[in-house]
Amino acid sequence: MKATKIVATLGPASDSVNIIVALIEAGADVFRLNFSHGAPEDHAARAARVREAATRVGREVAIMGDLQGPKIRVGKFDGGKAMLELGAAFVLDAALDNKAPISNAQTASLDYKELPRDVRAGDTLLLNDGMIQLKVVRVDGSKIHTLVELGGELSNNKGINKMGGGLTAPALTAKDLADVKTAVEIGCDYLAVSFPKNAADMQTARTVLAAAGGKARLIAKIERAEAIIPDTLDEIIDASDGIMVARGDLAVEVGNAAVPALQKRMIKRARDKNKLVITATQMMESMITAPVPTRAEVSDVANAVLDGTDAVMLSAESATGKYPIETVKTMSAIVAAAERSQVYELDRDFINQQFVRVDQAIAMAALFTAFHLNAKAIAALSQSGSTALWMSRHDSGVPIYALTPEVAAARRAALYRGVRPILVPFDADRDSAMLAAENALRSVGVVNDGDAVVITCGEPMGKSGGTNALKVVKVGEHL
Repeated sequence: MKATKIVATLGPASDSVNIIVALIEAGADVFRLNFSHGAPEDHAARAARVREAATRVGREVAIMGDLQGPKIRVGKFDGGKAMLELGAAFVLDAALDNKAPISNAQTASLDYKELPRDVRAGDTLLLNDGMIQLKVVRVDGSKIHTLVELGGELSNNKGINKMGGGLTAPALTAKDLADVKTAVEIGCDYLAVSFPKNAADMQTARTVLAAAGGKARLIAKIERAEAIIPDTLDEIIDASDGIMVARGDLAVEVGNAAVPALQKRMIKRARDKNKLVITATQMMESMITAPVPTRAEVSDVANAVLDGTDAVMLSAESATGKYPIETVKTMSAIVAAAERSQVYELDRDFINQQFVRVDQAIAMAALFTAFHLNAKAIAALSQSGSTALWMSRHDSGVPIYALTPEVAAARRAALYRGVRPILVPFDADRDSAMLAAENALRSVGVVNDGDAVVITCGEPMGKSGGTNALKVVKVGEHL
């Protein structure tokens, strides 16, 4: 079992139930619905297909809705595109109708009408993921006058970033508010919030989600320069259930060279705070059109695994690429190989550790015990899955199984590194629950007679957050 999870984005290349089944069998654990594209009914249909595919395979997988956020874009071009020449003057005009195809090689409309208030002479604007670079010369009312410093072809609705950040657009747009309701209606397990710049943005998202009746876990996509300020990053992590290292827009704002070190820092901070972390953007980009990845992409995926990420994510590779199934298979192989190379130093993780909660202490004790007993598996009996999450913040080399009677908890655990969720109904009797745990591990072929298993549970049974007991058993012996 690979420990690191794979998030696969669904799209035209992966829309059928049969392909989703194949993606799960190839190693996909979470399916991303990109709310930047498609209507609510499209997302609902894809979510239904994911649930059907998971039922066929007999595994619980998670669905993550990904809000578009305040993506600032140019409007539509006459002819669909224009060529911006080096040194040419180019005007971004917020007063133009961004719905009409009136942009050209001299002037473009904007969908964010506040941009002229957010920039000034000397600022650098980056378009189309940094492929085009504009230097702001002056701002005149609704018009931003620029010079083209890096030219190229610009087409409809391409994104705009400001180097160094500083745009005031709110994290949740009117479209996002509607998409939150869609995410709740279709049962998303996770909801990714795009472009949050502080903890308040995440708190707002949580309030909106709760008001819509949703219980999804929130993932903050770190892609603004403001969000990587150390104190701000810590506050965003604290206000979220996890983060995404969204390397595309982040690289445009802070520069490509800064991203690898930021990735390592973000992964470490998230794990230190017992939060989830996903690494995303262009991980297997070449496999959109090619059946094999580049060696640089192989190293990129492997390094994210060695950094400790919970999951690596595919975007266009699985949504619109030619080889979605092959891509997931290849990524699974890379992940597994990277994990086999790891040296586990669990004891070091416990130096100077202090625990204020009993369930956290039990989780750490289970890891320590399983590691030193060379146990075959750890079974965490849990209502919410929190014990398995805490265990997954430390690499012990011992597979963790989140055994829960709650479908929602099992689906959430599909994203936890090193954790496999199994739906197991158990009653209030501890001994029968532990026997159910042993039988569940047998049923999936994890253990045999004589294998040592570390089991955690709570007494009384059935209380969320009540893990307070640990037991070491040998499979086949009377509990």
